Amino acid sequence: MISRRVFLLGSLLALAAANSLGASMPQASNSHPNVLMLAIDDLNSWVGAMNGHPSTKTPNIDRLALQATTFTNAHAPAPLCGPSRASIMTGLLPSTTGIYGHVQDNDIRSANMKAAQSTFLSEYFKKHGYYTAAVGKVFHYGVADGSFDVFGGRQAQFGPYSPEPIKWNRKGTSTDWGAYPEKDAMMPDYNSAKWLAEQLQRKHDKPFFIAGGFLRPHVPWTVPQKWFDMHPIEDIELPPYLPNDFDDVPEIAKRISTYDMMPTTDWAIESGEWKNIVQAYLASVSFVDYYVGQVLDALEASEYADNTIIVLWGDHGYDVGEKNRFAKMALWETSTKTTLIIKSPSSSSKLVSNRPVSLVDLYPTLLKMAGLPENPLNQGHDITPLIKNPNADWEHVALTTFGPNNHAVKNERFRYIRYEDGSEELYDHSTDPNEWNNLANNPFYFEVKSELKARLPKENARWSPVSQFRSNEYFKALTEKAVAGE
Repeated sequence: MISRRVFLLGSLLALAAANSLGASMPQASNSHPNVLMLAIDDLNSWVGAMNGHPSTKTPNIDRLALQATTFTNAHAPAPLCGPSRASIMTGLLPSTTGIYGHVQDNDIRSANMKAAQSTFLSEYFKKHGYYTAAVGKVFHYGVADGSFDVFGGRQAQFGPYSPEPIKWNRKGTSTDWGAYPEKDAMMPDYNSAKWLAEQLQRKHDKPFFIAGGFLRPHVPWTVPQKWFDMHPIEDIELPPYLPNDFDDVPEIAKRISTYDMMPTTDWAIESGEWKNIVQAYLASVSFVDYYVGQVLDALEASEYADNTIIVLWGDHGYDVGEKNRFAKMALWETSTKTTLIIKSPSSSSKLVSNRPVSLVDLYPTLLKMAGLPENPLNQGHDITPLIKNPNADWEHVALTTFGPNNHAVKNERFRYIRYEDGSEELYDHSTDPNEWNNLANNPFYFEVKSELKARLPKENARWSPVSQFRSNEYFKALTEKAVAGE
C-alpha cells in the first residue's frame, strides 16, 4: 500500500514538474554546443590517463585526455550502478531521493517527493531545444520513458554469456572471466558504438545531446581472445593487497562490503586465479576503449567536431582484489573512485585536476558549458572553473553514500567514512593511498575528522520502497523494511 501511495504521489508531482518545463523555456540554437556523453559501466580508474594500473592499454580514452581535463579525484554518488546513475540523471544525492539500491528507470521519480520534482538531465536539454538520443545503459536499465527523443535500445543483462561457466558459477552474480565470444560483433557494445557513429554522421538542424552507455567492463569479464592477447599473463601486475586489512575497520564496514557470491582475493590467490581476473578486467577495459575510439573517430570525421562537448565517465569504482574482494559496493577509495574526463569544444591541451569532484556535478557543469540556465534543484557543483584551471581554488568535497547514514567524504588528502551506527574510518592518502591504516581513533586527527564530519549530508531520506538491493544480509534487511513501509 505504501509503495502504491508513493508511486501515485510521485507520478502526479513528476507530471507537474514536466508541465512546469513548458514552451516558455529559452530554446537552444545552433550556436549552442553539442554534447556527447559516454558512460562506461563499472569502469574504475584503470585507464592510462588516470595512471590507475601499469598494465592498462587504453589509447583512445588517453587521446581524448590529451585534449581534455582529467579528474583524478572523481567519485561516484553511490558505489552501485542504480543509485549512482539515478543521482547523475536527476542531479540529486541518494540521501535526498532515498534511492540507495537499484531502481527501475521509470520509478525514479516515484521514489519520494523530492525525486518527483526532478527533471532528468537529458529532459532538461530536450526542453531547451536540443535533439536528444541515447543507446545502451544510460540510466540503470536503459533510459526512462520519454527522457530522450530517440532510444536505440539496450540488450538485456550483460551477455553474451558462455553456455557453461568459464571460471565462476555462483548464483546472484554475472561474475565470470575468460575469452568469449569469438567476435566483437557479438558484443552489445559493438552495436552501440555503430549506432552512435550513425547518429554523429546525420545532419542535425539543432544542437544535440547524445549519450552512449557501454556495458564492459561490467561482469562477466568476457571478451574475444584478441583483447586478452593484448595483456599477456606474464606481464600482469597485481594491485596492492594487505591480508589483515580489515583488522582495524568497524564491523559494519565488513557487513556492508561482504558479498558471498563474489570471489575473495584470498580465494583468488589460493586458486591461482588472481592474475587471470586482472587480465580479464584489463582485456574488458581495452575492448571498450576501442569502441569508444570508434565513436570519437566518427565525431572527429563529422561536421560537429569543433562544437561538441565530450564527457566520459565510469559510474563508480571497482575492487580487483585490493580489499579482499572483486566487487564495487563499499565506501573505500577503490569502490568510489572512477574515471572522469571532460573536453570543451575549445580545449586542445591536456589538463589534470586532483580536486575532489562527484559525478552528481555533471548536471550543473554540462548546463553551464552548454550555456543553458541553471536548474535550481541541482545538488552538484559546477566544475567548469576546474575544467579551465585544474588548480583553481575549490572548497567542495566528494560525497559517496551507500545506504541511509552511511557516507564517505573525500577531499584532496583525506577520506572520512561514517556509518549509521556511528562507526568511523579515516585515511590519509598522502601517506596511505591504499587505505590500510584507519586513523579514526587517533587524537592527532581529531580536527581533520571534525571538519570532514561537518560536510556529511544534512538530510538522510528514508529508503524508498521503489529502490531495492538484496545482495547481502545487511541490504536485504533494509530493502525489506522499506518495502514493508517500516
